[in-house]
Amino acid sequence: MNLPSAIVSPKYRGRLAPSPTGFLHLGHARTFWRAQERARTRRGEVILRNEDLDSTRYKMEFADAMLEDLRWFGFEWSEGPDIGGKFAPYNQSERMDFYRAALEKLRAGNFIYPCTCSRKDIQAATRAPHANDDDEPIYPGTCRDQKLSASNSQPSNRFAWRFRVPDGETISFTDGNLGEQKFAAGKDFGDFVVWRGDGVPAYQLACVADDAVMRITEVVRGADLLVSTARQILLYRALKLPAPDFFHCELMRDEQGVRLAKRHDALSLRQLRERGETPENLRRNWPVKN
Repeated sequence: MNLPSAIVSPKYRGRLAPSPTGFLHLGHARTFWRAQERARTRRGEVILRNEDLDSTRYKMEFADAMLEDLRWFGFEWSEGPDIGGKFAPYNQSERMDFYRAALEKLRAGNFIYPCTCSRKDIQAATRAPHANDDDEPIYPGTCRDQKLSASNSQPSNRFAWRFRVPDGETISFTDGNLGEQKFAAGKDFGDFVVWRGDGVPAYQLACVADDAVMRITEVVRGADLLVSTARQILLYRALKLPAPDFFHCELMRDEQGVRLAKRHDALSLRQLRERGETPENLRRNWPVKN
């Protein structure tokens, strides 16, 4: 499966990319609504992608609820897992050929290396995550010089593929909402996993491959993914693909100041609907600037 050539779509294409690992909460809805409104004001399209790669947390009930809750809230999309489209399939679990093509391109360019470290190993060998909203520890470089051999390629010796970041380089981009952003490779983030040891592509690679293939022109998502954007810009560069624009939204927090997560069942769209709330009332005081 070939990745797309570097062609920039002339029409605005945004996307909603939820994962079916829990019920969608009000924070998801606010970010997604911003994405939809930005597409509408630009007379563009919204694409729905089901990010269902994490089989350890994915449940069919959440996938069904995701579509139902999005429709209830007033979301509309022109392409998606329920209606198809020219860049189908829209379930990530059905798009493995695209991810393998991207991985092979990175391997051929010597951008990645095999890593046998467990998360526990990394946490024991390195400091805590640099960014408050980023949960990936900075990799200490244990396997950086490791080569793929017959011994570590055996099924009994599982390994991940890790991207080698250009230590010391500042990755900068202008965010459509938060302005100029700068992250130092090797300091703010380290070598990161693009293919997990269980044979599943990691979020960073899958996201880049899909957004490129689906011709997404702007990625609207939460501010907790700012550091991920720096990582993904490196992937776009390595894969010789144009990066989309980025727009990161402020995170919604509960009364204690903790950012909303899927464990906040009381603020899930499902619970709010059952309590008699309406979408119009829930988004009454949301920002309208687009």
